[in-house]
Amino acid sequence: MPTFPRVLAIAALSLAAAGTAQAAKVVQVDIRGLDETKTLNVRGALSLVDSVGKDVPGRRLSYLIREAEDETREALEPFGYYSPTIKIERSGSGDTGVTVTIDVTLDEPVRVRRADIAIIGEGSEDRYLQQDLAAFRPQVDDVFDHALYEASKTKITRRLAERGYFDADFSSRRVEVTRAERAADIDLVWSSGGRYDMGPITIEQVPDEIIRKSLLDKLIYWEQGSYYHQGKLDRFRESLARLDYFSSIEIEPKPEEAVDNEVPVTVTLTPAKRTVYTAGASYGTDSGPGVRLGMERRYVNDRGHKALGQIDWATKRKTATAQYRIPAFAWLDGWYTFSAQYYDEQTDYMDTRKVEIVASRSGQVSRRLTVIAALHALRERWAYAAFEGGADGPDPGTDEANDAEESDELVTTGYNYATFLYPSLRAEYIDTDDRIFPRHGIGVTVEVRGGLESVGSDADFAQAWGQARWYQGIGAANRLILRAEAGGTFTNALVNMPPSLRFFAGGDNSIRGYGFREVGPNTIGMDGKKYAIGGKYVVTASAEFEHYFNNGPWGAAAFVDTGDAFNKFGGEVSDPTDRDQNFDLHTGVGVGVRWRSPVGPVRLDIARGLNDPDSDYEIYLNIGASW
Repeated sequence: MPTFPRVLAIAALSLAAAGTAQAAKVVQVDIRGLDETKTLNVRGALSLVDSVGKDVPGRRLSYLIREAEDETREALEPFGYYSPTIKIERSGSGDTGVTVTIDVTLDEPVRVRRADIAIIGEGSEDRYLQQDLAAFRPQVDDVFDHALYEASKTKITRRLAERGYFDADFSSRRVEVTRAERAADIDLVWSSGGRYDMGPITIEQVPDEIIRKSLLDKLIYWEQGSYYHQGKLDRFRESLARLDYFSSIEIEPKPEEAVDNEVPVTVTLTPAKRTVYTAGASYGTDSGPGVRLGMERRYVNDRGHKALGQIDWATKRKTATAQYRIPAFAWLDGWYTFSAQYYDEQTDYMDTRKVEIVASRSGQVSRRLTVIAALHALRERWAYAAFEGGADGPDPGTDEANDAEESDELVTTGYNYATFLYPSLRAEYIDTDDRIFPRHGIGVTVEVRGGLESVGSDADFAQAWGQARWYQGIGAANRLILRAEAGGTFTNALVNMPPSLRFFAGGDNSIRGYGFREVGPNTIGMDGKKYAIGGKYVVTASAEFEHYFNNGPWGAAAFVDTGDAFNKFGGEVSDPTDRDQNFDLHTGVGVGVRWRSPVGPVRLDIARGLNDPDSDYEIYLNIGASW
């Protein structure tokens, strides 16, 4: 006869076998009756979801299904739904797998019945805090959404600290929900205390002082004893960061050490690497293979001067630049800049060489607006097709050139030369949520320049140019990007205007589907090369739609670009076969791949021009922000 312990062992083995037999694999958990946001919140709260794809003992599965109702209910409370009807069904078997379906029918949500929200103390008179109180959500009769409530509460608490109310605290903080009446009563009151003022600023450069303190002091635009505001320190940080002198910037207000209601601020700066060298290979469809070499001296001396040397040497396009910058903080944050550049381009669309010296003063008028005033000295040599008389021949596209062409006087390639001394004024306005990958933003650049023949220029001219970009997010995964450009030259001596003072169109950031500078007045030289002449005017526009898959870094784009560079808005032209003298829209369409990489947006586009049925496809690669 079996002993009692043996009987227990046999029973235990039997139970274990039974439990194993009842084990089932959870293959799916369906949630029905909710929108996407609520569904995600419920799914994240369900313990049952963690068992999907696993073999779960029968008792454990029954427990998880029972818990699912309470977990679903709790997950809906933040949205104001406290008494939903929840029905849970289990289908399938241990052989085929188990599917659990949670069917939810929402009840009437809990709404705010009473909201006593206030700030007492000195902050009660602060108009910005009053604006935040007026914008508090949820309000009376709104659904009591926990997330909105917490966000509004946090915003006001943060604003109190930003505006110097460091002693602020809650004097009342309570929310009472009456489920039977589907009502929520909010009682939320802050006691602000007094507002602090800006105290002394202590700037420390560790381990070594590289910039004299008197220079950095010019960036502090407020007076000691003025009201405290975190925005002042944020703007100071931005000014320091733009200097690029420091690798680390720490700004620490110390309200606990305030004396006479003034908060001292300690600024700790760590010097950046003084000299930066760059080197790399480059390739462009128009420029060919090349190398890039550069050296930047972030600070030449303790007065904060900067120096830069850079060479971009490709087979068809060569640039060498030297630049020296001096801080200019007396009026507006900015720089005095002196630069010299050598530029040589020998491509299918251009044969030009120039030397340009520029002296400029930049100034940041506001956080969004920067203005640059400059004086340019330009010497340029360029060639199109030569006529009898060599370098002194007429400019292609003019009546003289066409007369010469008709009389067969076109003989060889020659050069034109020009010297110009002229001022320019450039303004850049950028208002965006993110300069690297904007979802909402606008950027506008406007430039005017002009010169007089009596003051160092080979021709009288005036020129205006502008470009605008607009970004608009559509939903969580889409962007609409619109771009427009317009420019015009006013002169009676276009023949004397060098390529750098004319307008071109075609290529990336202009009209995709056409080659770089392909669109606009051009001529074919005796050497068989196509030369872009450039026009007096330019007009381009673009519309682009981007979609990012699963809100991830990869996306696709479709776009249409159009515009022209031209010399006349209509009427007779000197050469009836050259339609590019008149305004004639060139349109290109294409698609692209987008990648939000760690170093900035990467755009790969393929496009085709519509004006010529035999035109080739053009490919463009662009890396970095497009402001």
